[in-house]
Amino acid sequence: MSDKMTGMMPFRIERPDDGIRPCLQEKIDNLTKPKGSLGGLETLAMQAGWIQQTLSPRLSNPCHIVFAGDHGITAEGVSLSPQEVTHQMIVNFWTGGAGINFLARQHHVDLSIVDAGVNFDFDPGDPILHRKIRKGTRNYLYESAMTAGEMNLAVERGADCVSACFEKGCNVIGFGEMGIGNTSSSALWMASLTGMPLERCVGAGCDHTGNIVAHKYRVLSQAMANYRGGGATEEAMRYFGGYEMVMAVGAMLRAAELKMIILVDGFIMTCCVLAAYRLYPEMLHYCVFGHQGDEAGHKLLLDFLGAKPLLNMGLRLGEGSGALCAYPLLESGVRMINEMNSFREIRVTKYF
Repeated sequence: MSDKMTGMMPFRIERPDDGIRPCLQEKIDNLTKPKGSLGGLETLAMQAGWIQQTLSPRLSNPCHIVFAGDHGITAEGVSLSPQEVTHQMIVNFWTGGAGINFLARQHHVDLSIVDAGVNFDFDPGDPILHRKIRKGTRNYLYESAMTAGEMNLAVERGADCVSACFEKGCNVIGFGEMGIGNTSSSALWMASLTGMPLERCVGAGCDHTGNIVAHKYRVLSQAMANYRGGGATEEAMRYFGGYEMVMAVGAMLRAAELKMIILVDGFIMTCCVLAAYRLYPEMLHYCVFGHQGDEAGHKLLLDFLGAKPLLNMGLRLGEGSGALCAYPLLESGVRMINEMNSFREIRVTKYF
């Protein structure tokens, strides 16, 4: 059942029709291979065909959107990286030198960078999508990170970004993020929306040494103790979220509404899936989970959602890197169902 309050733009998200599944399974089982021998590729082919309601699914004009925003909680020292890294990395994105850039080039994915709420004044001519809500969220140790109006606007702007991709013929889309401090916000979303103890949700973020975790946990525990909101999903999103995270939620919901395949990245984007799922549970059917990252709570969250990630390679970069690393597996599943011969087409005795 949906956990949505009033005020946010509505979405119409439907579970794909199950009627096509037996036909998809029959086609997959009659390809020239032992039944089930391509394992997860068969699962991906089934999911793609089910979402698209066809026995011959296609991946068209793949897109990837990185939403960027700053977080007021960084004033409390919850990250070893200074806040200016957010806007510096955006410049790295548009000049093509970041991790997500080489992956997008490798897999021929159209990449967009969105200023959702970075604490920096970009020039109007800079090659990004200027969708800034505010120059960083407020410090949720003391007050809500954003107003209800700001949250609703972020959802709408995220949805609009996906609509623009869809209009270009895109039917498979990934999402990533850039925002110093957003693992803190994600941990609080996870604890609030799953009921898990906060200590199981808090990880080291960009601090590979783990030295900051104890301090980070103390700050976030106090923020949660100060929180006076109710249990509604939108309240937790508004109080603890980042503009880039809320835009990602809106983007995911719009993608599911448009029946697009959604490539899910690591801990932060999985927390965005969690929020979107709490609002519209049927959106989960459109998600392909790219990987299990190293952030402490990610495996727990994947298990909570019943998700089976495609990769486990120790990735913890963010930006959507794990989603794009997994994209070729989805492509392989789609090529399998479209390009392999069936036993009906050639003279091969079924050998299973």
